[in-house]
Amino acid sequence: MSKKMSFGMLGATAVAALLAVTPAQADGEYAILMKTLANPFWGAMGEGVEAGATEAGVPYFVQAVESDQAVENQLNVCNTMLERNPVALVTAAINSTNLLPCLKAAQEAGIKVVDLDGNLDPAILEQEGIDITFSIGSDNVKAGGQGAEYMVEVLGADATGPVLVIEGLSGNVTGQKRAQGFADKLAELAPGLEIVASLPGDWDRGKAATITNDILTRNPDLKGIFAANDGMALGAVESVYAAGKGGDVVIIGVDGNSDAVKSIGQGRLTASVAQLPYLVGKQALENVKTVVEGGSVEGHITVPTLVLTKEVMDAGTEPLLEFVK
Repeated sequence: MSKKMSFGMLGATAVAALLAVTPAQADGEYAILMKTLANPFWGAMGEGVEAGATEAGVPYFVQAVESDQAVENQLNVCNTMLERNPVALVTAAINSTNLLPCLKAAQEAGIKVVDLDGNLDPAILEQEGIDITFSIGSDNVKAGGQGAEYMVEVLGADATGPVLVIEGLSGNVTGQKRAQGFADKLAELAPGLEIVASLPGDWDRGKAATITNDILTRNPDLKGIFAANDGMALGAVESVYAAGKGGDVVIIGVDGNSDAVKSIGQGRLTASVAQLPYLVGKQALENVKTVVEGGSVEGHITVPTLVLTKEVMDAGTEPLLEFVK
């Protein structure tokens, strides 16, 4: 039986190798490679993975890296995980290319490969001859569009003025899709709201705060900010409040993580398009077990998203709230 670890005990101290690699204990295991458990989003997804594996009754082991930028280290960890010869490799790649050699090796070894949270670009996979078992996650274009819809709901379709978009890590397809979905829907619903800057925040709260401060200096009448994840949105919140403009700028993130929920409840962050990472992780394990046991699933499994606002949380009637962790 492989070891299991409580995600609640990991937090910001998560490092590259969470569990020792012992090839002799390999048979039948499900390998889960996360990004970083220091991020509440991935922590919640890890909890879902654990719940899904426990309910499915499958042995599993989990590893992660120290940050969302540790691309080389994640590849090294991935390669090491293959030494245990798992039956499945469920991966949350940092970008569309960093894990390609590991995924290729997994495919050649007959290991089922799952794209967790839709971080792999199908065009690149096809070019490299990699055929994954399935991808699972939110519709990131739709999530960005939902962010735009709520911003327009707050500001009005006739609103005019500058808007800032803070993208994710350059080259990461997830962040690109969220930013593009937001931009397209905003142009459709409120053409008077102009995106004056769309800049990569690298999933980093501090960098997002700096970007926000710079754009506010140049555009003191800034109307809204859309950030491709909650960490960056919260960095934007800090800068907006430091500039004395708290409550004047609509700020929307993506993920629905625990820090965002707290900030929304305090009336600081306007909203988050909750990705329900717990549900993504749970369903990933349920579906990959089906495939390992000879069944079939859809090539892409979409998990719903929810625009999380103070009103929605206070009402408490939305069924999907039970998956917001």
